[in-house]
Amino acid sequence: MPQAKAKIGVIGGSGLYEIAGMTDIEEMNITTPFGKPSDTITFGKLEGVGVAFLPRHGKGHRIMPTELPSRANIYALKSLGVEHIIAINSAGSFKKEIKPGHLLIPDQLIDRTRGRVNTFFDEGIVVHIPFAEPFCPELSQVLYESTQGAGTTVHPRGTMVVMEGPAFSTRVESQLYKAWGADIIGMTALPEAKLAREAEICYALIGCVTDYDSWWEPGKPVAVEMILETMRKNIDISKKIIRLAVSRISGKRDCACARTLETAIVTIPKLIPATTKKKLSLVIGKYLK
Repeated sequence: MPQAKAKIGVIGGSGLYEIAGMTDIEEMNITTPFGKPSDTITFGKLEGVGVAFLPRHGKGHRIMPTELPSRANIYALKSLGVEHIIAINSAGSFKKEIKPGHLLIPDQLIDRTRGRVNTFFDEGIVVHIPFAEPFCPELSQVLYESTQGAGTTVHPRGTMVVMEGPAFSTRVESQLYKAWGADIIGMTALPEAKLAREAEICYALIGCVTDYDSWWEPGKPVAVEMILETMRKNIDISKKIIRLAVSRISGKRDCACARTLETAIVTIPKLIPATTKKKLSLVIGKYLK
């Protein structure tokens, strides 16, 4: 098990593979009970705070959304002592007022993924986590406050649809999500948010709006070139926000994220297989003593 080094983790999305300003940089190859994470984890100091950075899709964007080793990613960050995760995601917009180039800090999720493993808990243990508020409200507020003066428009809340991909939505699918009242759509916030909650890690997300998805008929069809062009413009802003947020995150956690499993483990401890206890000791060990 790696030595605990970082309290804050950053999961970078499309085009965000490093954070400028990090010092004392160390590359870490970590293996977890769920395999290897997407890439090596870069540990360093940012504003004097220990930060672990993980490129979600691997350097060079090699891993598609469905194949992301999300359990390994979250477990690896947990093993480094991470208590807060800032996730950066590209997103399409369902509302004219949420324009490409804007940022949105979502507070709700709609899960439209299929076939992704979205829990650490199987093989003889049943756990039902509360997930009414899928993002940590305290960390989300820190992110929003850190976006002030960042040079772009920021929306403080909204609902994010998470689709399977890798293809973009059909026009009718996009119109359906818009009719539901959703604000943005992406492909990777789930199962990340669920796994972070199971691991008792605070998780919040910066949605970088890159396009109007497929609903807006006057617009051009969604294309990778369009997304990458807008995403590149948002990268420097995202890095600035991360630097500001890191310095504002409190060392003490008063939110419910840190106590998620207190009443969520249903299986009687003596009936949990020894192999499962060992595999998940990092996550549930303190509740089995």
